[in-house]
Amino acid sequence: MPEWTHLIRFVAVEDDQTHLGQLVDISRDVGLDSVNGVDIKAYLINGDIFSGKITKHVYTVKKLLSPVSREQCSYIRCLGLNYKDHAAEANMALPKAPILFTKPRSSLTDPWPAAITIPKCAQDGTSDYEAELCLVIGKSGRDIPEDEALDYVLGYTSSNDVSARTLQMITTQWSMSKGLDNSCPIGPVLVSSSVIKDPQTLGIKAIYNGQTVQDGHTKDMIFDIKKQISYLSQGTTLEAGTIFLTGTPAGIGFFRQPRVVLEDGGDIRIEIEKIGTLVNEVRYEEY
Repeated sequence: MPEWTHLIRFVAVEDDQTHLGQLVDISRDVGLDSVNGVDIKAYLINGDIFSGKITKHVYTVKKLLSPVSREQCSYIRCLGLNYKDHAAEANMALPKAPILFTKPRSSLTDPWPAAITIPKCAQDGTSDYEAELCLVIGKSGRDIPEDEALDYVLGYTSSNDVSARTLQMITTQWSMSKGLDNSCPIGPVLVSSSVIKDPQTLGIKAIYNGQTVQDGHTKDMIFDIKKQISYLSQGTTLEAGTIFLTGTPAGIGFFRQPRVVLEDGGDIRIEIEKIGTLVNEVRYEEY
């Protein structure tokens, strides 16, 4: 296990460089602190997310970044239709096996002040949010038994599976509609699996422009984290640095009445118990 418990990647005030750090005050919701202009302090970590060592040097955060960089991310694996209440709102039968789709590394983006950017092809009134628990694989493995699966988790963070519904509905393959640039913000804190021992005990919310639009719980997953890791590692090596988005609860904008759409200038927040809040502005790219 790594030394850190609450890891952030950030640009420091002191030298304007990118660093890894262990939060000094782990009781704070640093996603909200960043938006509200509250100072965030972190002990400098030397090394990488897998084996970094915590030092006594304290830095001040200038800007929070995604805890895993695009360069360190080996793969983004995502599960669709993995909450019972979400399947019910979609009027769909529960799947017999995890439904897998992928996102490219170019979809990965940072917390606020970074924005979710909506490209021209998705500016049709169907851009949507999906609050999701995100996990990062800490060591490579294949054919992983369920009873060992959590040993392969480095940590957990918040994520938003931003989706372009028109693009999604015209094909049975979802990767294009969910893999647009900057459509996968994660962070800001990666909480070690030594802290979150049972990932099926977490409340999860999406809050859009101040209104709670999703209010679920990870206990309602159809396929829990152990099952996901075991199933998706069958004959397939899950490399260290792989990111899992583990599904979303009920309340997505597409099924709300009236429908809720990610609009230009909107404020979307993903809040997960024991992790904190991922905040992003929505920004439409100019034609």
